[in-house]
Amino acid sequence: MPDAARRPSKLLFRSNKPDDMFAPVPSRRRLSRALRAVRRLLMVALWTVLAMCIQAMLVLLPDRFGLGRGKRAFARFYWGSLCWLIGMKVRVIGAPAHKTADGRPVIYVANHTSWLDILALGAQLDACFIAKAEVAGWPLIGWIARLGRTVFTSRQRSKTAHERDAMRERLADGDNLILFPEGTSSDGSRVMAFRSAFLSLAEAPTGSKGRPPLVQPVSLVFDRLAGLPTGRATRPLFAWYGDMELAPHAWGLLQYSGLGATVLLHTPLNPEDFPSRKALSQATWQAVADGASTLRQNRIPRSPTAANAAAATEPAYV
Repeated sequence: MPDAARRPSKLLFRSNKPDDMFAPVPSRRRLSRALRAVRRLLMVALWTVLAMCIQAMLVLLPDRFGLGRGKRAFARFYWGSLCWLIGMKVRVIGAPAHKTADGRPVIYVANHTSWLDILALGAQLDACFIAKAEVAGWPLIGWIARLGRTVFTSRQRSKTAHERDAMRERLADGDNLILFPEGTSSDGSRVMAFRSAFLSLAEAPTGSKGRPPLVQPVSLVFDRLAGLPTGRATRPLFAWYGDMELAPHAWGLLQYSGLGATVLLHTPLNPEDFPSRKALSQATWQAVADGASTLRQNRIPRSPTAANAAAATEPAYV
């Protein structure tokens, strides 16, 4: 991997010419980009403080008489506002599945690359995230996650059954969930194998007469930087994985303009059509991996697996 890709916070575009992408930038332009990052961080902080107060009140409202819809709608509005504040546009291909007539909720299963996944998916999907328990203890981020009604899991064998039951209760209460079955974030160049244990949530409880929730594969790729298509050298700038610290990564990325992501929503899968959880996991991974691979090539998927992807006009970043 080029040195520039390993040091995203120091990589700054000088112009739109390919030969000048990694050339040193003048100090004046470097200052301008630093000011852009500061401005964005301040706006995000101010908006987050205000949004936390609003969401705290909405969470207290009962779900009866439709009052509970406010906390779900405002969560999407908050994530969408963050995308706008940091200058990231999101393109959506396909349509999200919704709760069926017989009450079956939806589990959205996506690949995981960065903390930006939360913003891009949260703005487009009416669902709550499933996150590791450590996130609950992070300063500020943990509070935001709790107000966003995130479901936390410890991934300890002794607590697996209890946590699965808690998530099923959330599904029964009408919430959809967003799951990252890779178990960790990646460098964005590939989709790692899905852990089938994560999809135990998609199984109907033993002895239950209810039907399992639908599973919709979701491919997410960050494909625009400075308004240009990303490639092998620039795509790692979005990735947040391994032992990377959040603050330096965010500082380096927020200096750029023209950020873009594409969310590809595949045809929902019915767990009842698969002989085992492992088979469901493999089919879900294949759809997500194939879609992400196509998007990384800066191509628009037009296969039948992407609902509404064969539109006459190319989907736009919004």
